[in-house]
Amino acid sequence: MSTNQLYAGYQSELADFRLAFSRGGAYTAIALVLLGVGLDYGQYPQQQLAFGLARVVVSLLIAGVVVMLYSAAGRRFAPWLTLTWLLLPQIMIAWMISQTEGVESPYYVGLNLAIFASGIALPFGLWQNLVFGLLSYLLYAAACLLHHGGIEPVGTFIVNSLFLLFAAAASGVYTFFNERARFMLFRLKAEVAEKNAELEVINRKLVDIKGQMLQQEKMAAIGTLAAGLLHEVNNPVNFCLMAIEVAMEEPQAKENPSLEECLVDAKQGMQRIQHIVSDLKTFAYRKPGAEVEGTPFLFEKALDSSIRLTAHELRGVKVTRELPDDTLVLGDEAAVIGVLINLFSNAALAMRKAGTVAPAIHTTVKWMENRLHVRVQDNGPGIAAENIARVFEPFFTTRDVGQGLGLGLSISYAVIERHGGQLIAESDFGHWAAFRFDLPRAE
Repeated sequence: MSTNQLYAGYQSELADFRLAFSRGGAYTAIALVLLGVGLDYGQYPQQQLAFGLARVVVSLLIAGVVVMLYSAAGRRFAPWLTLTWLLLPQIMIAWMISQTEGVESPYYVGLNLAIFASGIALPFGLWQNLVFGLLSYLLYAAACLLHHGGIEPVGTFIVNSLFLLFAAAASGVYTFFNERARFMLFRLKAEVAEKNAELEVINRKLVDIKGQMLQQEKMAAIGTLAAGLLHEVNNPVNFCLMAIEVAMEEPQAKENPSLEECLVDAKQGMQRIQHIVSDLKTFAYRKPGAEVEGTPFLFEKALDSSIRLTAHELRGVKVTRELPDDTLVLGDEAAVIGVLINLFSNAALAMRKAGTVAPAIHTTVKWMENRLHVRVQDNGPGIAAENIARVFEPFFTTRDVGQGLGLGLSISYAVIERHGGQLIAESDFGHWAAFRFDLPRAE
């Protein structure tokens, strides 16, 4: 935070602080002014009626200032409104001094009390406090001069004057150091808030890093498991396919339609297993962080291919796109097509399962910092918050049993990672889901 920002923030907080204290101080002043009738009764019972009326009038005037402190302009002019209601009791006390014993009037103590209170309790500025102290002294001097006995005895007047001026000076010193203490406290609060904000950012980054590390560990673990099984599964599948091919060439198979149909079904089943093994190979032998060794290709053509290959799944879905003129990227075109097919298929299935009205998929493509950023968004049911962190986990799926292994997004994640990018899921549950990734530009 810059010095100007810090000072502006402090001034704003100080304005609120002054406003709250001014209101509280004004209520206290009204109470003290009215309670002063006890002093009037004890010292000058013959003046009780006149002094009582004066106290009521001053209390009403202070109440009027309090009303102004609650107005829109009250916050802006709070220091001067505070000075106004503080001077009202001082004027009343000065009048009482002139009506009683002048220089030797006990009401002189009230002037001192107000000066000390303004410096210690109220958040005044230095100059405002000095002005208040000087005005209080001038009021005392005027009251003594207006008294029928003048400023006699002079010695008492000098002593009282010095005490008032000392009180004003001391009050100014209190104000100066109180102001510095308040500013230092505000600065400490601002620094603590800034450090807390930085810690929150660091904590969020640590959570992200922890999630990425956990994802890598899961991928590595399942990859190690898959690598160990591939050889054992692939060899018998190849033997079975060879046996089926040989059997299909036999005359008995060609002469028996039912037998030929069974062999075709068996062959398709074995080929399906081959596809699963191929997907597992892509996942098991990936190189995290390594860039893909590919060739330049137009992403636009890859997008067209993926839409054609998923045309049967995208029936009834409005597919739109937004592309730049140049979409030449470097990479494995077939693997990228596989990623797009997976994203389109997942979106179509989720929208169909949720019964989305007017289902649509929009693909946005744009260049940013020498990489092509792709975003595929649908208007389907979205992804639940508890699932969005798990969508790239191997074998995690929300589909019904038998409708998928839950490897599609894991493999897609690995493909994009090999291109030096990252596949990221986003969602507003109940409204939309989106996946975005980036590919390198072909130099």
